[in-house]
Amino acid sequence: MDAPVLYIVVPCFNEEEALPITADRLRALTDDMVEKGLISPESRIALVDDGSRDNTWKVICTLNGFDKRFEGVKLAHNAGHMNALWAGMATVCEKCDALVTIDADLQDDVNAIYGFLEKFKEGCDVVYGVRKSRETDSTFKRSSAQGFYKVMKKLGVELVYNAADYRLLSRRAVEALMQFGEVNMFLRGMVPLLGFRTAEVYYERGERVAGESKYPFKKMVAFAVEGITSFSNRPIRFVTLLGVVCALLGVAMAVYVVASLIGGQSAAGWPSLMMSIWLLGGMQLIALGLIGEYIGKIYMETKRRPKFILEEYRR
Repeated sequence: MDAPVLYIVVPCFNEEEALPITADRLRALTDDMVEKGLISPESRIALVDDGSRDNTWKVICTLNGFDKRFEGVKLAHNAGHMNALWAGMATVCEKCDALVTIDADLQDDVNAIYGFLEKFKEGCDVVYGVRKSRETDSTFKRSSAQGFYKVMKKLGVELVYNAADYRLLSRRAVEALMQFGEVNMFLRGMVPLLGFRTAEVYYERGERVAGESKYPFKKMVAFAVEGITSFSNRPIRFVTLLGVVCALLGVAMAVYVVASLIGGQSAAGWPSLMMSIWLLGGMQLIALGLIGEYIGKIYMETKRRPKFILEEYRR
């Protein structure tokens, strides 16, 4: 088997500080893999500028000008991390035998790509990069991440535990993934649906090489909601169950009030009434919000808007 053409797809958003360091590491990595015959000299690194507001695109253009192994994909506006990944994969898919997606901060160990290639040559179409531990995370982030995976499992969503968006996909796996037409994308749940032969490579996650995290608490919550509502309708069923429970509680409360009146006891009235109103009102608002989330997704899907708009492609 000839050495495969490998593309490394790197989504970038406001990464002008990290990119020079990232580029040096990936350049050294590809040099070593080419020298060892693991990948073809035609392999490339595709840097996807997701509508950055800093000098990220200028840095990408400079890298492309000095070294044609770096290709630049510029999106016309900020499409989001998932869409930037999708744009990079869609752009380079036809030119490679396999591709690896990795974040620009290089917290994911690039040396795991050696393991990815071993599994790929053994016949695996999907190779997940899986963290060995979460010791570098804060207590809150570690517990919230573990809770997220547990909730997703309970909801019937197939996920690889502690695997993010660091993975290798063969060309045919990418082509199959491109057939998914949904606008609301959750790649961590979509990739396992492909059904091809998979493997896992474990690595230790490090610190960010430079710059600031692009995933604050607000975005992490939005990401979790996106994953849950994109892949499971069980929350809707839970709302139905919640309504039944509330109705039963209402019947029980009515029986209690009637029994109190018959027994000649004066009902407290105000506290119980207000508690019931607030409880039921809160549950109704939660239910409406949840249903609205699903309706909003249907609304976005029916628009069939493009996932990204390509402004420029430097090869």
